[in-house]
This record gives sequence, C-alpha cells and structure tokens, in this order.
Amino acid sequence: MREKRPGKESLIGATSTPVGERGAATADRMLGAASRSHFERLVAALRGYGALLGFALIVAFFSLLRPSVFLSPVNLRNILEQVAILAIVSATMTMVMAVGDFDLSVGALASLTGVVVASLLLDGWGTGPAVATGLVLGACAGALNGLLVTYFGLSAFVATLATMTAFRGLALWFTDGSTLFNLPSLFLVLGQGNIGSLPVPVLLAAFVAQASWIVLTQTTVGRYWYAVGANPQAAFLAGISVRRLRLLAFVASGLGAALAGIVLTSRLASAHPLAGEPFMLTSIAAVFLGMTMFREGQPNLPGTMVGVLVLGVLSNGLNILRVNTYLQEVLTGVIIVVAVLASMLTRRVRA
Repeated sequence: MREKRPGKESLIGATSTPVGERGAATADRMLGAASRSHFERLVAALRGYGALLGFALIVAFFSLLRPSVFLSPVNLRNILEQVAILAIVSATMTMVMAVGDFDLSVGALASLTGVVVASLLLDGWGTGPAVATGLVLGACAGALNGLLVTYFGLSAFVATLATMTAFRGLALWFTDGSTLFNLPSLFLVLGQGNIGSLPVPVLLAAFVAQASWIVLTQTTVGRYWYAVGANPQAAFLAGISVRRLRLLAFVASGLGAALAGIVLTSRLASAHPLAGEPFMLTSIAAVFLGMTMFREGQPNLPGTMVGVLVLGVLSNGLNILRVNTYLQEVLTGVIIVVAVLASMLTRRVRA
C-alpha cells in the first residue's frame, strides 16, 4: 500500500516551527553581527585616536586643577620650548624605528655634542664652525652605530648600548665631570632667541619635523625604510640595499641627537656631561605612543609629535602640581610599557 500523503494543513504544521526557529536564529545572528560591528568600530576609533584622546584628557585634567597657571600664555610657551628639543630627537628616532631598529645612544650623544661644542666656543671658535663640528660629530657617531649594526652584525640594542656607555664616558672625561659656563651670547640665540614671536628652538623643531615627514612619506628612501622595517628579507630580495638604508637611518638619528644637544646647551647656557640623558627614554616613548595612531603599528611622524606633546604636557603639569621628579620617571616607564603593549596589540589585530 502506498503511504497516505499528508495534506496541506499537515505540511504547514510540520514546517511552521522550524521556519520560525530559523528566522529567530537569523535575527540573533544579525543582531550579534551588528553588535560586533559597533564594537569593532569603537575599538578601531580608540586604537586610531587613543593617544589624541589621552592628550585631550591630560590637558583637561591639568586645566581643571590649575587653570590660572597651566593655561597661561607664559606656561603654554614654556611647554612648546620644553618639547621642542625632544621633538628634534624623536623625529629622527622615528626614522631609525621605521627600519625596525632603535638607538639607545641619542641621550649620551646629545650630551657629548653639547660639551664638545661648548669647549670649542670657550677655546675661541666661532659659533658657526663650532655648531658645524658638533653636527659632523653626530653624523659620525650615527654612522658608527649603523656600521656596528648593519656591517658587523651586532643587534641594535647591544651596539647602541655600547656606544651610549662610550659617549657618556667621553663626555665625563672631556669635562672632568664639571659643567661648562660663560658661553658667547651669539650661541645662546639658538636656544633662547626669538624670530618674531616664535622661539628659535620651536622653529628648529618644526623644520626638523617637517623635513622628517617629507623624507618618510614623500621620498623613495622613506618608502624603502618602511619596506625594510616590515620585512628586511623581502626588501633585500626586491633589490633594496638594506644595509645602506639602515646605516642612513642611524646617521639621521645621530644628526638629530647632535642638534638637540646643541640647542639644549644653548637653552641652558651651559653644558653638562649628563644633560641629554633623559632624551633616550622619552624619545622612544614618544615614537611608541605615535605608533598607535595614523599608521597603525608603524612609526610615523604625526603620531610621534602627538606623543611628544603628551609627554611634554604631562611633565609640565606634574611639575606644576609639584609631583616628585622620581615619581615622574616611574610614570614615564609605565607610559612606555602601555605604549609598547598598545603597539603590539595593534599589529596583531592588523595581522
């Protein structure tokens, strides 16, 4: 016997429940996808503009606590002058980190350049020749770092740690651990002078930052630097001279550190063999903060400048609140750790 075929009502009854369940499941999936989409957009926004948001919160925090002091024109000008020297070091540090390296010797090199230039000035040299000699010293020191890393095969950490120690020792030996004073007034213009209403250090920092941005984004060298930093082996197979490009990045870093040391010496009207030491950590921290912005996970000049402002405003505000200097160093270390972790997270998300 043939089985009795179900009627229309039976078919409707048999299929109505599964269809309803599938519709509900589809709706749940759509709601889940929408929620994930909103969450991902929120994470992307925080990842891309987190440092800017942090900067805005820091400014708002100190503005509320000390509005009459923090927001005064004198203090805002002071912040710009303070971060100008760090901006010079950080701009050229961005180039080194774009190729996947870093330079631990920038602080010691800035100190060494400062005492050498000051010594030459006290020996009767003119400002121009003394400054030019300091810049040549910085370029040679950067080339030494580059040779140790690229041609002798040392890691950037080991090579620049060694030269950092050597530069620091040379600066202390050169001055016998003392501070050099009585620098000529013409030299002091570099760190204390003004062109119109703008301080010379701020103009120098703007020039270095603009030049660094052009090199990194508008030239073949800059594109090759990023290619080397992303994958050195692939860059080499593509015909890029990896060694020369890494060497050139270290030379740029040496020039930046030397210029920063010269401007710092002029600003302080004195040269101390350890004056530039803080630049090493703060410049690396500024670049890592910037790596979470604009070019996610990659060193980039706009992000680095925002990182410089974050560190500068934070230091200035903590000084206004009279927070202990040693605690400020602890906070800088925490910022470095957070910035590195954020950069690593960004790279993993992109991968």
